[in-house]
Amino acid sequence: MAANTEPKLISGNANRPLATAIARRMSMHRGINVGLVDARVERFNDQEIFVEVYENVRGEDMYIIQPTSNPANDNLMELLIMADALRRSSADRITAVIPYFGYARQDRRAKARTPITAKLVANMITEAGIDRVLTLDLHAAQIQGFFDIPVDNLYASPVFALDIEHHFKGRMDDLMIVSPDVGGVARARELAKRINAPLSIVDKRREKAGEVAEMTVIGDVAGKTCIIVDDICDTAGTLCKAAEVLMENGATEVHSYITHGVLSGPAVERVEKSVMKSLVITDSICQPAPVRSAKNIRIVPTAPMFAQAILNIWSGTSVSSLFETETLTPIYEGMYSRG
Repeated sequence: MAANTEPKLISGNANRPLATAIARRMSMHRGINVGLVDARVERFNDQEIFVEVYENVRGEDMYIIQPTSNPANDNLMELLIMADALRRSSADRITAVIPYFGYARQDRRAKARTPITAKLVANMITEAGIDRVLTLDLHAAQIQGFFDIPVDNLYASPVFALDIEHHFKGRMDDLMIVSPDVGGVARARELAKRINAPLSIVDKRREKAGEVAEMTVIGDVAGKTCIIVDDICDTAGTLCKAAEVLMENGATEVHSYITHGVLSGPAVERVEKSVMKSLVITDSICQPAPVRSAKNIRIVPTAPMFAQAILNIWSGTSVSSLFETETLTPIYEGMYSRG
């Protein structure tokens, strides 16, 4: 698409701090003020969602920043209604920036008579008039195929690689990347390759959903600083148990790098009491005060990456270039330049 106008950002209520940070970062890149479009996204007394856009968006290239995190249904409806408001206001192109794609874990029929809700949500997003989706670390890469519109799926592993190289400087030879289950091996292997570290797997057997019956470590973790890598941490039960098993198998330290900190229910308390020295998450989900103040939870920003991705989409240049650590290093300049 020809870049005739500046990209315009609009945010729902799901993660306004991230939207503001993206706008600020884009302002730095463009050398002009890129603010959030003035709009109200509110609820009537019966909790119906109402959206009103106060600025002219006719012919504009619009980007809705709205993760569909908890409360997933409210945030999803906000996204759909904002898209409808923009489409009816004659916006030229609408891109949904969904840092955390809710319902992604319902991507297949694991049992009889169950839905594939990720596909249903993809259909709803398309029917709402959205032209393109930009997201981060989809739970299953094949969800991109659920959409009949372009989907750009960014990866947290290049950012995590920068963070690991900064925080484990001088100890890189002691690191072991760990996948907390067999299904996440590809994701863990990707990060292991980036930092040139070996890979181990924790094989878990579930009796029923939410409960882990048995865990076995595949690989020698004795004397290693283990880094567990995954895309989602929900109640943190599996994560904390995996950390215990690794320590029992001789690991010297356990850290975790998780893209989306869903952190439901007792998750924060479990993490604070666990043997894990640190849990690193991104700001794809807006975190409440207990998470931000937890002594062993740290949040890394995604705004620099999303800002650059939006500018690349707007200008018609490559988004996949952001998969490379070399491309992200200057984008995150200053954050990881100090020793």
